[in-house]
Amino acid sequence: MSRAFSGRLAAGLVGLLATLGAGLAAQAKPNILVIVGDDMGYADIGVHGCRDIPTPHIDSLARHGVRCTNGYVSGPYCSPTRAGLMTGRYQQRYGHEFNPGPSPAPDVGLPLSEKTMPQYLREAGYVTGMVGKWHLGQERPFHPVSRGFQEFYGFLGGARSYFPLNAGATGNTAMLRGFDTLPETEPYTTDAFAREASAFIERHAKEPWFLYLCFNAVHTPMHATDKYLARFSQIEDPTRRTYAAMMSAMDDAIGAVLKTLDEQKLTENTLIFFISDNGGPPVNASSNGHLRGYKAQTWEGGIRVPFLVQWKGTLPAGRTYDHPVIQLDILPTSLAAAGASVPAGLDGVNLLPHLEGKVTVPPHETLYWRFGPQMAIRHGNYKLVKGAGVDQPQLFDLAADPGETKDLTADKPEVARDLAARYEAWNKTLVEPRWNAPQQKAKNQPGAKNKAKNQAKQGAKAKS
Repeated sequence: MSRAFSGRLAAGLVGLLATLGAGLAAQAKPNILVIVGDDMGYADIGVHGCRDIPTPHIDSLARHGVRCTNGYVSGPYCSPTRAGLMTGRYQQRYGHEFNPGPSPAPDVGLPLSEKTMPQYLREAGYVTGMVGKWHLGQERPFHPVSRGFQEFYGFLGGARSYFPLNAGATGNTAMLRGFDTLPETEPYTTDAFAREASAFIERHAKEPWFLYLCFNAVHTPMHATDKYLARFSQIEDPTRRTYAAMMSAMDDAIGAVLKTLDEQKLTENTLIFFISDNGGPPVNASSNGHLRGYKAQTWEGGIRVPFLVQWKGTLPAGRTYDHPVIQLDILPTSLAAAGASVPAGLDGVNLLPHLEGKVTVPPHETLYWRFGPQMAIRHGNYKLVKGAGVDQPQLFDLAADPGETKDLTADKPEVARDLAARYEAWNKTLVEPRWNAPQQKAKNQPGAKNKAKNQAKQGAKAKS
């Protein structure tokens, strides 16, 4: 064998090993799947005690992962929660305090000054994709593809029909692939989102990926197919029956995505988060169980949500974690799992050492909320809150009274003063909202129940 040939052979082997090593290093990065439900009731999954709506696939994430019993979102409303999740920062720091409204001005959306989760993860070597509801601005600069997602299938607004629209959808209700509007042919959006999410996973099975899967279920309008309505004929209230059908469809969709992970042998190398964007509202007949209040309120029923984290083989299976966590933690936790540096200035923290049991101190000493005139602060087990319907902040011990039934302000004035001072110090670091709160729909007004029933009847006519 000539010396030249030997040299070329050695060089080739070195190159091959380097290529294989790079491939193995890429696969060592876990895939990241963030699943968001919309307007779910806290008590409407099996692991939270629901009895009339089976949710076996959502429950499996708790069975094979960690269930955070004090999981929160930083806003009691759709768009602010998504802004906080995408940036890892309290959205009030950059003025994204309220929903942009059904027809936002062209300059309304997640501020372009903010770096997003897909932008961070693309820098870390990930393919990034989104499926579902965006609700962070509808003009091109705010579009998901403009904000770091390489692939997008879904719609830009806060709500749309689950069935095809005869006249076709436009604007923020149009179904898009990338920037392109698609024809209105999808039988049911929840099923379409499952299909698209699974296809993204299959396409990128050999490279690290980040998928943001945002269902519009179980947000209004109340639309369900006959297939799922038939599962809940025993539920007398038509709105609750439709809600149950929509929940069941979303659970099946999540099950289809989890099955794809199994088929691609990616389950143990995928970090999965599941949350709702806020608590359930009265209009969709959701249940927040023992929690006070609901969507658009800073009571626990508006901000405490299902919060599940699965990473098989890394996180313990079937564990409950009781210290408060918040959706702001998803970004830094994902970056840490990816082996990327976690930037300074985030309000979220890396949860991995806490969920693994390596760190026993709480990840957060204090959590804060500001939503217009409503406010809340949780410090340890104490919560000072000025929620909807009260004039002055009230103090509660959430360890003893998670339903916020006994105001302790008069009994523990020093605690109330301390929390008020902490809140004011945080509030001074915030900016004014970039836009006003959209006019509240009539969903909490006396006629809302009849409107919801009519929506349920409309949904009941749909064919599976």
